[in-house]
Amino acid sequence: MTVDFEQARAFFLDGVTHCEAGRLPQAERSFAAALALAPGRLSVLSNLGVVRLKLGRTGEALALLQEALAQEPGNAETLGHCGSALAELGRTREALEHFERALAVDARPPTLWILRGNALKELGRGAEAARSFREALARGGDPELLGYYLAGLEGGAAPRHAPAQYVQALFDGYAAQFDAHLAQTLRYDAPRVLAQRLAAQGRRWSHALDLGCGTGLCGPFLRARAERMTGVDLSANMLEKARSKGAYDALVQGDVAAFLAQSQETFDLVVAADVFIYVGALDEVFRLLAARMPAGGSFCFTVEESQGPELELRASLRYAHSESGIRRLAQQHGFAVDAMEKRPVREDQRVPIPGLFFWLERA
Repeated sequence: MTVDFEQARAFFLDGVTHCEAGRLPQAERSFAAALALAPGRLSVLSNLGVVRLKLGRTGEALALLQEALAQEPGNAETLGHCGSALAELGRTREALEHFERALAVDARPPTLWILRGNALKELGRGAEAARSFREALARGGDPELLGYYLAGLEGGAAPRHAPAQYVQALFDGYAAQFDAHLAQTLRYDAPRVLAQRLAAQGRRWSHALDLGCGTGLCGPFLRARAERMTGVDLSANMLEKARSKGAYDALVQGDVAAFLAQSQETFDLVVAADVFIYVGALDEVFRLLAARMPAGGSFCFTVEESQGPELELRASLRYAHSESGIRRLAQQHGFAVDAMEKRPVREDQRVPIPGLFFWLERA
């Protein structure tokens, strides 16, 4: 064996150790060093591709995984990872083709059926997606996650909240393309709209809280009017993007309600732009915010509008809330409605999604 091969092997094993411990940036560096010493090595290509995929470096990941797939076209695991990268890049039909090729090799993993179901859902093939999710359930897939998917697609009894693992995985994979996709494809403008009305008040806040801050799109709009800013989000990759904007004094990875329950701080401005579509039932969030906000504090947010029940889970796997339901929660928890606007929150397949923009004041 050559010295280079031995060094490459050492770097590779180091990468595996880092990966198993969840230290993805260190794993990425180790696998990259191994690949530099052993170009084209199948195991290194695959592992480096998977790590870069998890880190949100989707284009780079896809190139590595395709190189690995060229060497071993029938590897179900690599086909699945390639499909995931393609899905994150919006190449849904190609992703579906890879998932189906993977299942033709090995139909046992429930994850592959879930990935296939998600691709079918994105393509508007809801009935086929539901069958794929049921197949995943029969093969040992997570009943909480799959129950959520099926409730959205089939209109059954919906859980009160989206599973945390779903939201975290969705946005970890979405982080690299998030800002551009929202602005250019989805016509998303909620942070500017919320901030514009706040600015018209001509006041400053001592401590602003950005719930579900994502990549920090609200941060630049609010920074000049807040002495301190804290952002909270489930996705580590989204928080890394938010950190790069430099608008936040603190960024916390965690669930919105769990953060509010544990925090001892007071916030006189709370913003939640396009967040409650995944939180679902808002009773607990309103109750916790009421305890963390002083009289006169500002709370503004968006929701997708439900014309029917107070809370409904849609086939998009996003929750919608009714105006009457939000007004009931506000009154129940000591918030006055300062203003409300009906306007699209974003587009989906070029169709505007009706939304409600609320600006509340803590009474």
